[in-house]
Formats: sequence, C-alpha cells, structure tokens
Amino acid sequence: MGIEKKFIEEEIIRHQVSKYLETELDRAGFTHVDIQRTPMVTRISVEVTNPGRVIGKKGRTIRELTDNIAKNFKIENPQISVTESKNPELEPRLIAKKVCRFIEMGKKPRAILHSSLRDIMNAGALGGEIVAAGKLAAKGGRSKSLRVVAGYVPKAGEPARLVHESHVTAYPKAGAIGVLVRIVMPGTVFPDKGVPTVVEVPNLISKSEDVATGGNSPEARERKRRAPQGRGRERKR
Repeated sequence: MGIEKKFIEEEIIRHQVSKYLETELDRAGFTHVDIQRTPMVTRISVEVTNPGRVIGKKGRTIRELTDNIAKNFKIENPQISVTESKNPELEPRLIAKKVCRFIEMGKKPRAILHSSLRDIMNAGALGGEIVAAGKLAAKGGRSKSLRVVAGYVPKAGEPARLVHESHVTAYPKAGAIGVLVRIVMPGTVFPDKGVPTVVEVPNLISKSEDVATGGNSPEARERKRRAPQGRGRERKR
C-alpha cells in the first residue's frame, strides 16, 4: 500500500497547488497549470493572459510564489514558468469568469450565454456548451437552468476526456449562480469521428427549464404549444 499511498498524496498535492495558483493568479487571467515532477526539479507551467502580473517587478512576485509553494506544499526545488494564453476565447475558465462578471452586473443571462457561445464558435471550436443554473430570476424566484450548445460536445465515454471544461460561481444579489463551460478545441480528433472538419456556427440551441417543477416553466409550455403536430393527428380547432 506504500506505492498507492504515495501516488494518492502526489495527486492531492497537485490539486492543492492548482487551487492555490488559481486563487493567487486570478487577476492575471489564470487559465490552467501543468505540473511535472522530475528527479531534479518540479516544473510548474502556468498559462495566463497577463504574464507581467505573475513575474512582477524584477521577478519579485514569481520568486514569492516559488518560495510559498516550496514552504506550504513541501515541494523540493519548484520552478515556475509563465506563458501567455494564445486565444482567450477558447479558455473555459476565462469564458466562465466573464459570464459570471456580466451576471453580477445585472445583464440578462440568456443574452450573455448566447453571445459567449458565439464567440467560442467563431474562434474555431468544434463544439461548445454553457450552462447557468441557480437564481436566474429576480429575488424570491425559483431556481432555473439555462443551457446553450453548438457543435459536437460528447458527454460520456473516452471522448469526454478530450473536452476542456471549467466551473465558476457568480454571486449576484438574488443568489448564487453556477456557470459551467465546456469547449472542444480546434483540431481535436475523437476515436469515433476521425479527422475533424471545420464547424460552421449554427443556430444556437437553448434550453430553459425550471428545476423545481421539472421543466414545467412558462417557456417550456410555450415551446410545446408552438411545436408542430405529428402526422396522423388532427389539430384541435
């Protein structure tokens, strides 16, 4: 059990370091981190939108981060390298943070989600999905879920591992709202799809349902009323 325990402890430390950097580098536009252990050093590659904030004046900030990681997480000889995010529109955490910021400002959630998803698809993504759930209505209203999706986004099996996702929580006055963003990066090859093709931006599909009533919201009832009747049925006059 010694080896298994060591692997578990290493994964826990990786998670703790990732959460620490996510909190400390939030203003620098933190997107993700990659940690690699070698016999000599521990390489920590951080990707942000503003590398200057991470490095600091004369490298002071990055030295403080390195010292804190070595002290708090018992990592020997950590080395932090900083790279700039090439395409912020394809980073799930940045998209989720932007959606949360607009929701907290009082913008309409439906318009925010459609606009953000359109930006994702225009950036070249093969698929994208944004889900906002919580107190989307005014104060005192029921919790709702709003979902917009475009392209191909697998949800289960091995292909789901290739989807990049992030979850961020917004805190407007009405109550907490969770925002989940899933993005399929350009050039992703799925085992069941073969060579990827360019995806045109289609009409975005949106679903709004009342969590408390199981989808029996006014919007859902209106969609059912307007849906065309099936063949072989007489329309009621």
